[in-house]
Amino acid sequence: MKILFLIILFSISFLGAKTGEVDFEHGSLLKALKKTNGNSELQELSVPESVDSNLNGQGKYFQVSGNSKENEIAYVYVGRVHSCRAGGCSAPGTEVNTGFEYFDYFILYSTEGKVEQVKVFNYQATHGQEITIKGWLRQFQDHRATDSLNVGKQIDGIAGATISVYAITDDIRQKTKLLKQIIDVQYSVR
Repeated sequence: MKILFLIILFSISFLGAKTGEVDFEHGSLLKALKKTNGNSELQELSVPESVDSNLNGQGKYFQVSGNSKENEIAYVYVGRVHSCRAGGCSAPGTEVNTGFEYFDYFILYSTEGKVEQVKVFNYQATHGQEITIKGWLRQFQDHRATDSLNVGKQIDGIAGATISVYAITDDIRQKTKLLKQIIDVQYSVR
């Protein structure tokens, strides 16, 4: 009985730790920045009130400063995407949105807001982990706010990962457009 109690307690604490806050300075992000920018620092970028943002505490933008290199990363978005379990969220007959899963990822942007790299660093869903593969994520490279980004056209779908594919594609499209608005407001103020 005591062992069962300890197993249950461990499971609850383990799951609780995984559903906590987004790690905005995850080791894989710092490693990617070091590779592209050398020694650099992240400074949180405030979203101007004139920009309609829908971050809901699930993501943050950062401006990157430090050593400059030829292929410098200027902006970073780190955030969480909530997706639905198969049969959850919008399942027929459900009144409450249940069955949410999530994953945390980052986007590295160039000075003009072009996607340079996308990486999923914390995948907490039961299906669809194929979206964490580097080769598949490379499809987002060079995406700009003015470009189309649709599953089945610019982005390949993945059988068994449909929900995750649509979730990350929609989020990258939205966050890239939002960054463009932030950059435009920043430069119009200067």
